[in-house]
Amino acid sequence: MKHRVLLTGLLSILLAACNLTAPKPTATPFPQPIVTSSPIFTPTTIPTPTLANVTLTIKDSLVNCRFGPGVGYALINELKQGVSARVIGRDELSTWWYIRDPGNPNGMCWVSASVTETQGAVDQLPVVNAPIPEVTDVRLRVEPTRIVVNCSQFPQTVFFEAEVTVNGPTYMTWRWEASTGVSSTEGLLVFEEAGKKVLNDYYQIAAPNEYWIQLHILTPTESITQVAFPVSCTP
Repeated sequence: MKHRVLLTGLLSILLAACNLTAPKPTATPFPQPIVTSSPIFTPTTIPTPTLANVTLTIKDSLVNCRFGPGVGYALINELKQGVSARVIGRDELSTWWYIRDPGNPNGMCWVSASVTETQGAVDQLPVVNAPIPEVTDVRLRVEPTRIVVNCSQFPQTVFFEAEVTVNGPTYMTWRWEASTGVSSTEGLLVFEEAGKKVLNDYYQIAAPNEYWIQLHILTPTESITQVAFPVSCTP
């Protein structure tokens, strides 16, 4: 009897185990992506400054239009009475106007305010700095241009001259240099106004050779101008 009870209990346990329902696996949710919106930048439009609409009319019979605001600057054009022009700027004292050259639409020049009549808000014109004058031309020559002497007639002297042109009042610094390596000290030439000035100097030659002389302009603009001259001798 006892064995039958044990068997019955064991069967009950097995049947209960079969009736158990296995737990269903639960799906792990994937994390949702975080969406961030980038800020939208609207480009800022920078307004273009509007130039003052100013014109002038020449009231004298014939007026000079110059490279800079002053009578010392080179003459660019001559404007007749009644001619009109667009004014682009002014000097600090508003005594000179910076205009579009009527004779050259792509060019500019300066005209004295005292010989013009203006129309428009001149006080709104920008101040334009005066241009820096520059060397516009250098003519260098040597005399004699060729030396042929007896070999016993050395040393020989050559003279050279430079004609320098500037387009406005300025200070010019310069020095000479020879092919033999000799160089002068720096010199100063003062131009009170646009125009030409001449430099003169000389150099002694001790033997036959092919020589050159250079003029180095250091300011206001750098340049080098050279002239060559042969020197020969006969016994």
